[in-house]
Amino acid sequence: MVPEQRQRFNQSFTPVKYSRFLSELTRRCGTPIAFRNCETPCFFPAALIHKMVRYGKELLDQLMSSREYMAASSASIPAEYSVANETPHPLFIQVDFGIDQNLEPKLVEIQGFPSLYAYQPIVAETYREVYALDPSLRHFLTSSDYWGLLRKAIVGDCDPENVILMEIDPYHQKTLPDFLMTEKYCGVKPVSLTDIRKRGNRLFHGDVPIHRIYNRVIVDELQRKQIQPAFDFRDELDVEWAGHPNWYFRISKFSLPYLRHPSVPKTWFLNELPETPRDLENYVLKPLYSFAGLGVVISPTPEQLAAVDPMLFILQERVDFAPVIATPHGGTKAEVRIMYIWLDQPEAVMTIVRMGRGKMIGVDHNRDLEWVGASAGFVA
Repeated sequence: MVPEQRQRFNQSFTPVKYSRFLSELTRRCGTPIAFRNCETPCFFPAALIHKMVRYGKELLDQLMSSREYMAASSASIPAEYSVANETPHPLFIQVDFGIDQNLEPKLVEIQGFPSLYAYQPIVAETYREVYALDPSLRHFLTSSDYWGLLRKAIVGDCDPENVILMEIDPYHQKTLPDFLMTEKYCGVKPVSLTDIRKRGNRLFHGDVPIHRIYNRVIVDELQRKQIQPAFDFRDELDVEWAGHPNWYFRISKFSLPYLRHPSVPKTWFLNELPETPRDLENYVLKPLYSFAGLGVVISPTPEQLAAVDPMLFILQERVDFAPVIATPHGGTKAEVRIMYIWLDQPEAVMTIVRMGRGKMIGVDHNRDLEWVGASAGFVA
């Protein structure tokens, strides 16, 4: 999207450089990367990224300041996952935008749950060094010490030894590179939910007491795998949460029907849909609480709408995202995630970019193509 940077990159690209990029990324992370990383980073004009950052804050403020929404989102938390001592706001927020034909950001989704905060800077720096990018290009959106800010968010005032990154079988997750980089830069070990034990109102891994949890457990996966942890999420536990679990539900696709903003496509809860649109080819059916595009149906049929639980799905107008990234394989779409950390106030810190040429852009949906997949955003 910054023509001079794009032309310079495309002209200097070689498969040898890409191979070196992948090898270097694997070396830095200490583990193979289980999803596709794109051949190229993306170059965005500052005005576009600043607009996305502003839109994300406006959307978050709209939700957090709405009594109607806060009451409704409170009721949306399943009783068995309603965790005590909820924080007044989410600690981590992700706002995903596509770019339409008018080069305007359009909301894909918003989520009060952590993303790849430790992995993504490594990706960006690897692109920068292997491809010798223009040093004026920025990948951090914050002027603060990024790693210091992230450590503060995850570790708080605790000893890192008593802080864990909690996931389901973390060493077999595709996001393992992020977990290992979190351990490297924040001193926080990844621990499986199934290895945690409860004694009284305290949690332990081995004999080490857990004082704070960086929560990466996705409830959808917990339910699908029918995992029964040794503690109940509803217990009054003597533990802090780095990312309180309730915000996974409160700031989620559940938010979309409540938002009124130029960037937000019209969205309905399926059970509140006034009538089934005749042009369903222009809509997307989405489950409320899944990740990585699981369960999403583009151009659903009436039969597909009827086959799902209408309380757990939304129907959203489909936005025709523009193929704004020029690649040797043609124009390619980019979905941009603005990542925030909210300590004193929401602060945009990084981007994640997903590139694709299919109907869906996520890394699981463009496996057999080149110049697609996970990428990094640089601001010109």
